[in-house]
Amino acid sequence: MFHYTRYNTSKKAEDALIDRNENISQMLDVERHELESAETLLEELTDNLEISNRAIEQFAYVSSHDLREPLRMITSFLQLLKKRYDNDLDEDAHDFINYAVEGAKRLDMMLSDLLEFSKIGTQESELKYLHSEGIVEQVLLNLKMLIYDNNADVTYDSLPIIYANEYQMVQLFQNLIGNSIKFHGNEDPKVHISVKKEDNEYVFVVEDNGIGMEKQHLERIFTIFQRLNRRQQYDGSGIGLAISQRIVQEHGGKIWAISNPCRGSTFYFTIPIVL
Repeated sequence: MFHYTRYNTSKKAEDALIDRNENISQMLDVERHELESAETLLEELTDNLEISNRAIEQFAYVSSHDLREPLRMITSFLQLLKKRYDNDLDEDAHDFINYAVEGAKRLDMMLSDLLEFSKIGTQESELKYLHSEGIVEQVLLNLKMLIYDNNADVTYDSLPIIYANEYQMVQLFQNLIGNSIKFHGNEDPKVHISVKKEDNEYVFVVEDNGIGMEKQHLERIFTIFQRLNRRQQYDGSGIGLAISQRIVQEHGGKIWAISNPCRGSTFYFTIPIVL
């Protein structure tokens, strides 16, 4: 009797173990199936997103490129109208034409910037080793008049060699330095560029003594056509930082800012180190 009971108990335990293993196996099969379904859905969503992004970029490129020609024609005819009938127009008519020309020029600038934005990531860019100090020196030449007109002081530390696209790096530094000069307060603008090495990337720092901004706006500033200030105070299309972010992302880095009102802003961006 004792031997039968022990055998019966052992058989029950074995059967229970088999049942439990079957249940676990079934659960694993279900989870594996759900995981495979989720991965398939994620791949489909990623493909659809890439297609959507390409379509948006193509639309932006075609729109900005094709719209600029008729816009230039409108501007030209308005200026011709003003020139030919200058003596026959009253003061209001002159003002109306000036407003129209100014609006057309502003729209042309926005379309030009949108065209630059759409090009990033859609065209294969040549990457090579660059002296980032040379990039900054080129930017300072490009901004020579802006620096002179605002009595700006732009300084920089020793900067490293990076692996990047030259044209886009000029765009990036020019946007950041130009913004730092443009959005200055009562004091003459001061901009300093430095860099530090962290793990496998360089962290560039562009620091200014400008008007700064509230903390809640720091995410908005990288959104296309977002402006924090009135156009009458500061010109521009509001796309420069969006272009900067896209350039940095195309190079595998990230960009962010810290700022306080009336106490300046500091922009950081990273560029991976490629040996």
